[in-house]
Amino acid sequence: MVILCLFIFFRDHCIYTVTAQLYTASSSAQVFLPVSLHPHHTYFLGFFLIVIQMLVKWHVTVILICISPVIHGISGSLNFDEEETDGEEEEGKKLRSHSPNSETERPSSASSQKPAADTGASGTAAQQTDSQLGEIESLEDFAYSPAPRGITVKCRITRDKKGVDRGLFPTYYMHLEKDENRKIFLLAGRKRKKSKTSNYLISTDPTDLSREGESYVGKLRSNLMGTKFTVYDHGVSPAKAQGLVEKAYTRQELAAVCYETNVLGFKGPRKMSVIVPGMTMNHERIPFQPRNDHESLLSKWQSKTMENLIELHNKSPVWNDDTQSYVLNFHGRVTQASVKNFQIVHESDPDYIVMQFGRVADDVFTLDYSYPLCALQAFAIGLSSFDSKLACE
Repeated sequence: MVILCLFIFFRDHCIYTVTAQLYTASSSAQVFLPVSLHPHHTYFLGFFLIVIQMLVKWHVTVILICISPVIHGISGSLNFDEEETDGEEEEGKKLRSHSPNSETERPSSASSQKPAADTGASGTAAQQTDSQLGEIESLEDFAYSPAPRGITVKCRITRDKKGVDRGLFPTYYMHLEKDENRKIFLLAGRKRKKSKTSNYLISTDPTDLSREGESYVGKLRSNLMGTKFTVYDHGVSPAKAQGLVEKAYTRQELAAVCYETNVLGFKGPRKMSVIVPGMTMNHERIPFQPRNDHESLLSKWQSKTMENLIELHNKSPVWNDDTQSYVLNFHGRVTQASVKNFQIVHESDPDYIVMQFGRVADDVFTLDYSYPLCALQAFAIGLSSFDSKLACE
């Protein structure tokens, strides 16, 4: 156990110097990532940690053997099916009747900290964006509709960890930022409790986060390791659709997110790929409704069958010798360090930011997205960044 304690100590004090963190320089709009030390400095650290890990391996094995019956008992009671359990239905009813966030009182999000000199320009840009977006008549239609071309939709994500179980299962809210510091609620999401893998339900009603609710618009589901995610709309799975007497709407896959494995952070910053359905000449999303797992977005991407699909990646930071860190420019929209911060681009045009996500307070994050993404796709991609990843950090 002494060796185990030493390993945890050195991991907490050494690994986080090589784990992706984003820092903002107050005097400029650039964000610095001290992702890792200079490559020549990491050789000894890596060797030292590997030796400790080998020494502690048998301790971890003994612990896992001891607790495996408990884990097996817990996993045996978990619901891996997509049907909502009775407990979740009761929870949804309680949430609808006792939610602190009514229609007139939405979760508040921190105001953006912008220099006074930029207020006029940003205000004008916000007014132009508002006029082009227009009024939101239907949250569901807005959630599914791609962002207008040439427009960056600026949003804010707030994480609510208040409550008995929200420390482990927080609720996330997405608001559209408007001019004059106004906010419009768009989406809410929360991880399902009784699922073997991470499974987030997404709704246009913050008081109804149940799968059976009328406001349910989609979900985000991960694999066991938390490295691959798929975003679905509100339809049913193909397997269930075949068993129904009445014809049911088969779900669409709206996006897939794949994080590159990066145990202990030795490979530097997080690397992620995002796969979304292609767009028509009329700038409408091409429906993607796979009949089985072999036709899924992830399977198409892994087999490099990318017809009518778009592949995006997180933008790679640049090493800065002066600051001894990696540099990534968020243009003032990110103000705090976080491993979750990222920008999504297409390899043919790395200057066009399709989406960016970053922390501005402990439980507040900015999320900006552009064509071809829609609000539901962007929100789900952001949720995937919150989820823990066993093989990525």
